[in-house]
Amino acid sequence: MTKILGATSTTDDVLDGVDLRGKRFLVTGASAGLGVETARALVAHGADVVGAARDLGKAERATAAVQDAARSSGGSLELVQLDLASLASVRACADALLADSRTFDGIIANAGVMAPPFGRTEDGFETQFGTNHLGHFVLVNRIASLLKPGGRMVSLSSAGHRFADIDLEDPNFEHTPYAEFVAYGRSKTATALFAVEFDRRHRDHGIRAVAVHPGGINTELGRHMSAEDMAALIDSLEAAHAAAGLPPYRLKSIPQGAATSVWAAVVAPAHDVGGHYCEDCHVAEVVEGEGLRGGARPYALDGERAKALWATSEELVGERF
Repeated sequence: MTKILGATSTTDDVLDGVDLRGKRFLVTGASAGLGVETARALVAHGADVVGAARDLGKAERATAAVQDAARSSGGSLELVQLDLASLASVRACADALLADSRTFDGIIANAGVMAPPFGRTEDGFETQFGTNHLGHFVLVNRIASLLKPGGRMVSLSSAGHRFADIDLEDPNFEHTPYAEFVAYGRSKTATALFAVEFDRRHRDHGIRAVAVHPGGINTELGRHMSAEDMAALIDSLEAAHAAAGLPPYRLKSIPQGAATSVWAAVVAPAHDVGGHYCEDCHVAEVVEGEGLRGGARPYALDGERAKALWATSEELVGERF
């Protein structure tokens, strides 16, 4: 009988009965939250995982249970250093992976930051756009040749993309007043559009890309928000759900939050998810309207916007792919 997956499904539900021995994945952000759980779920089913993290000491401590799962399943976890806010670090990580030359069945671009005070990356980009989008843009494109035919790239977006479209005229808030969640929205729209254009460029070679929204989860991602800010955000989500006649809003557990990433990378039919935005282990509807009720705004899947963002991103990082 076909499994029915949805908002409450966990990574273990998604991978029930799936054998990943011989499969290899790269997961960024493997030092906390969704990245650790994604890696754990994959290695528990026999996969070999390369976990990328800015702080390797923290990642080693956070992935003790992942190593235990790997020993039990015959899978493996290897950690590599990656600071997405530094293109020098991104390029060094990519160069090391290329020199190693082992291929990947999937890349899960999971790492990110949310709503920090205004700041800039090492290369002068606004922190969220530079980290969430440009860092992954350079990393994934540099190692794209390591993706096997049939491989997938999963780009973590967010319902937060509904806060704002990209601004190609002022991506780094040089002329626009900075607002934490506007910047977050722009960056997560960018990660969705990156998947759209990456998919278009690689699908003829059997490689597909998909953007996913993991859901609302209480992880380190919210470390820049006060308890009052988090409560206000949840209140607004609950009000939006009520106004739309939806069930009450509920935060997900970390295994529920990582489920859609794992589903999109391993289980979902590639032709169904390629170039799309997914949530709750299914392809999301494209919807207009304000609020964070779910679904993808049309601008986050617009092919022409995706091409324009790609060109702007290449100019900003000084590299063409």
